[in-house]
Amino acid sequence: MTGPDTDDEPAEHRRFARYLEALEAVTEADEADLAAAVLQDQDAMMADSAVGHHLDRRASALLTDPHFTPWAQNFTEVIADRPFLARRLREWSLLRTIALDEPWAAEELTSASDWFQRTAATTQIVTSPEALGLLAERGRTRRVRNAAGRRLRHGAQPT
Repeated sequence: MTGPDTDDEPAEHRRFARYLEALEAVTEADEADLAAAVLQDQDAMMADSAVGHHLDRRASALLTDPHFTPWAQNFTEVIADRPFLARRLREWSLLRTIALDEPWAAEELTSASDWFQRTAATTQIVTSPEALGLLAERGRTRRVRNAAGRRLRHGAQPT
């Protein structure tokens, strides 16, 4: 079995672990610079994965916090040339919009990724009957449609 400091573990696995540790410990002021540095790694897929993991963690923690918007704007600049990461951040922003009961368009929800639809249908932060109804009716997968329908029937409750 390999561990984080063994020689038989691939170098990219060790870098990935170090990147995750550094991103978790980074100050808000240095976050964008560190993420940009990680994205310069020679293994683009690994770098995207490390930054994506960090993006998900930070977006989830800041979702209903007023600091989400400036954080997202700053992070958008760092990931602008990474399509998957840019889409994930846009979808976190859409999730925030729905959670805060701000205006959104049905097409945004129905054209969103499977990840987004599943997250919106199952997370307790989304309580919008309109969003859940749309997902129950037009969600891309049976799993999404069933989860959203269940939440509607049982009354979506905020946590």
